[in-house]
Parts: sequence; C-alpha cells; structure tokens
Amino acid sequence: MLEEIKIENLIYEIRGKQVMLDSDLAKLYGCKNGTKDINKAVKRNLDRFPEDFCFKLNDEELKLLRFQSGTLELKQGQYSKYNPHVFTEQGVAMLATVLKTENASNVSIKIMRTFVAMRHFINENKDIFKRLTTVEYKLLEYDENFEKIFNALEPKKLEKQKIFFNGEIYDSYSLIIDLIKEAQEKIIIIDNYIDKSILDMLVYKKENVGTELITSSHYLTKLDINKFNKQYPNLNIKYSNLFHDRFIIIDNTLYHLGASLKDLGKKCFAINKIEDKEILYNLISKL
Repeated sequence: MLEEIKIENLIYEIRGKQVMLDSDLAKLYGCKNGTKDINKAVKRNLDRFPEDFCFKLNDEELKLLRFQSGTLELKQGQYSKYNPHVFTEQGVAMLATVLKTENASNVSIKIMRTFVAMRHFINENKDIFKRLTTVEYKLLEYDENFEKIFNALEPKKLEKQKIFFNGEIYDSYSLIIDLIKEAQEKIIIIDNYIDKSILDMLVYKKENVGTELITSSHYLTKLDINKFNKQYPNLNIKYSNLFHDRFIIIDNTLYHLGASLKDLGKKCFAINKIEDKEILYNLISKL
C-alpha cells in the first residue's frame, strides 16, 4: 500500500514549513482509529511536540490548503468541527517514536527520505524559484501539488512548438541540449551556419550516437572534425546548398528551427516539432 502512495504529494507548504496532515500520517502509519490515535499520542506526550513540531491549522490556512490539487476532495467534510493538525519533519519523526503501530519505524524512514529529497530538490533549483514572480509563486504554492511543481521544473521534451524571445539564450540553448541528450541512435543537423559552437552542444550526446551535419558553410575545418571525433566519435559533415531553413532530426523525430543554432536566443524565433512522418522521410531522401 505504501509503495503506491507518492509521499511527496502529501507534503504541503504552510507557514513557510514543509508539513504533513495528521489524516495522511494516520493512513501511512496504519492507525486503526485514524487521527484519534495520533491525537491521543500527542496529548500523552505534549512536551515532545512544540509548535515547530506540530500545530493546528487556522481557518485561513485550511482554506488555502483545500485549494491544492486533490486536497478538497480528500478532506471535504472530514473536519466539520475541528481543523486538522500538521506535523513538520521533526514532528513526523517524533510521532513515529510515540505511536504503537507495527510499521511506524519503517514508514518514518521513508517519509524522512522524502523530506530530505525535497530539500535537495528545492536547494538545487533555488535559482529557478527566484525567477518566479510573486503571483506565479502563490499559484504554485496554493493551486498546485508538489508533483506538478516537480514536473514543471524537470527538463521537458518539446511537445509541438516553443517560441523564444530576444535574450532567452540559455533557455533555448538548454532545450537544444535536452534534445541532443535524448538521441539514442542518430542526430542530423541541417544548418547553413555551423561552427564550433555546434560542436560544443554535441558533446552532450550519448556515446556512439552518430551525428551528421549538413551545411553550405566551411566554418568547420577537417582538423576540427578530426579532433572532435577522437573524443566524441561518429561525426560526419556534408556540404549542400539545397536547404534554406534549419532542421534537427533526433532519431525519427523532426524539428524545424526558426534560427541558426549558433544564434539561439539572439532574436525572437520558434522551434516546431513536425509530426508528419512523410515530411521527415521526404527530407531525409534529399540528404
């Protein structure tokens, strides 16, 4: 049962602390009488649960909590008389020591590991959080659960299209790097202005993924290609004047680029995923 529950989805942000609801902990710890068992355990050991370990939600906090995804349906009507208690990381650990359930210790270890993992995640992505506006942060804090935050901040595959505006150099560069990392067998780049900056991107490809560059320019020398192949093998370059637009093919997926790879983020441009395989096959036939 525990393996089916994503503990990170049960951790909320209240009063600037990461906390868990007493009802969720009762289920995880296997309390036969639900929150009643937890309340009894806390009352018997009040000296072990100061406010930074456990506190009761006020009406406003409960209202905000209910806006988070899934919480309203789960808790609706459950606290018609009493507002729930929440436990911080220290409170959860202390609770495991006073409960008498069989799986308290085992569950507590898994919860502690989740708290630690989430702290590492937030610390590693603190620069991204700083970039969120106050309004965006409130929406994430109150309207989304942690799973959606994780998904929003993880590297994403380009679904259909993405527009980058002037100055978004790192964001556009990062997306191309993510695409290159996805390749399992073959990368084909069609761009009339290929230089060493493209080679700098290709160092992120998986080992033994073949790469072919199609270009009309001669910014790269044979020496550049030879040196690159000694460390990151299977790179070939072909010269052609057939293409005006820029394309990148990752295995069997085709993307159309509105700007040369060397100019990513310098001006407003778009990247589009072309899902029509016939277009892909026709383009490959011209190579």
